[in-house]
Amino acid sequence: MRFFKDLSLSAFTAGFVAVLVGFTSSVALVFQAAQSFTADPQIISSWMWALGLGMGLSSWLPSLWWRRPVMVAWSTPGAAVLAAAGLGGGFSMGEAVGAFMVCAALIVLFGATGWFERLLSRIPVAIASALLAGVLTRFGLQAFSAAKTAPGLVVLMLLAYLLSRRYLVRYAVVLTLAVGLAWVSLMGHFSLASVQIELARPVFIAPEFSVSALVSLAIPLFVVTMASQNLPGVVAIQAAGYGGAQGIPVSKVITLTGLMTMVLAPFGAFALNLSAITAAICMGPEAHRDPARRYTAAVSCGVLYVLIGVFGGTVTSVLSAFPTALVAAIAGLALLGTIGGGLASALAHEPHREAALITFLVTLSGVVLWDVGSAFWGVVAGVLALFIQYGRSWMASTRTAS
Repeated sequence: MRFFKDLSLSAFTAGFVAVLVGFTSSVALVFQAAQSFTADPQIISSWMWALGLGMGLSSWLPSLWWRRPVMVAWSTPGAAVLAAAGLGGGFSMGEAVGAFMVCAALIVLFGATGWFERLLSRIPVAIASALLAGVLTRFGLQAFSAAKTAPGLVVLMLLAYLLSRRYLVRYAVVLTLAVGLAWVSLMGHFSLASVQIELARPVFIAPEFSVSALVSLAIPLFVVTMASQNLPGVVAIQAAGYGGAQGIPVSKVITLTGLMTMVLAPFGAFALNLSAITAAICMGPEAHRDPARRYTAAVSCGVLYVLIGVFGGTVTSVLSAFPTALVAAIAGLALLGTIGGGLASALAHEPHREAALITFLVTLSGVVLWDVGSAFWGVVAGVLALFIQYGRSWMASTRTAS
């Protein structure tokens, strides 16, 4: 089979790192969202089953079919919105499921009609690159901020990364992760002794539809998923060179995430969307030097996500055993190349430089207004800056720069 011929250790490691980073960075928020609707442990386990299966199949199958790295994740800002709205609104789990399904229907609508992709095609290259750099730079900063609590680990992993980049470029992330794991194991900060094998069991919740849940849950969930997740996700695809007619069919993937969410919503899949951070890990040269073979990293990631869904609590406890500092360090170091490329592209075109810098800084700030994250407001600020500076002529300037 061609997949196994294309698969490499670096690609599989990229897939594993993507799962590790994506899961550990926000799984607590997903638990909080479920608990805000009074979910018991069985229902929380069902949520992990549905989300793992949805993310896994939506990444694994399209990547294998198109031989392009398609990366799908749960909506982290969506989980934050649900956690806040659930606690304050007194909604039942059935009403939450109904809201998930309405959100999914809206995602399918914007994907199937191509509305979302056409809207994004109007964003200047410099603004899009600055957006991606801003989203990823926060993870780069966290890698070095981790030195406050684990200086030895971070310095050792940085040295391993730099030496690997000099002598074994293809295996830089693999070796850096191995050095980090060896260090935390020797220091007694990583142990799997308490892990127990446990299968997750899906729990079906019948949907209930109400106007209050539509307004307070479904619409905010849809907005933050499209603006804070799918928007940078598309930019990550374009920055990695997988856009265009021969690249990843964005509208089809967005439609797929909506359909998958709708099917799995009664079991706890609240919103699936394109990934940005983990996509950058699997789409970059660290995954494989040949862009045509990087799809194997996304397939590996998808398979691991399915295992998370099937084994539920077991995989959750394994991934949670990784020290926070190690996860932060490996995420930041794995994204350095993509961050640098995004900044270089954002600042290359001088007429758009200030607007791109504004986009970068607003995105990096993490500001949240009306429950919509900084990725959206970064684009708004950048486009507004271009309009103020150039008026309507910025559209022509955009096409020239592209």
